[in-house]
Amino acid sequence: MHNYLLAVAIIIALNAFICLYRAVRGPTIQDRVLGVNIVGTKTLITIVLITYIFSEVHFLDIAMVYALLNFVVTVAVSRYLETEGWREAG
Repeated sequence: MHNYLLAVAIIIALNAFICLYRAVRGPTIQDRVLGVNIVGTKTLITIVLITYIFSEVHFLDIAMVYALLNFVVTVAVSRYLETEGWREAG
């Protein structure tokens, strides 16, 4: 079972790099913000899977802080871009 979960964690981590490509090359700012948020969520899922695989409960604390940080940063960037009118840079 642990090998299966480790394979799932690796696949999710590789999938995060695809989303990172969307964050870098996104045609709009909205695509970039969404791409970064998805990468953060996939990282959180990977941390939780690794926590279960290695039976380390301390990683759950890290995962909770990371989830909170991901949420706060996404809301802050969205609010900033809302006040700027979603203008494209460049």
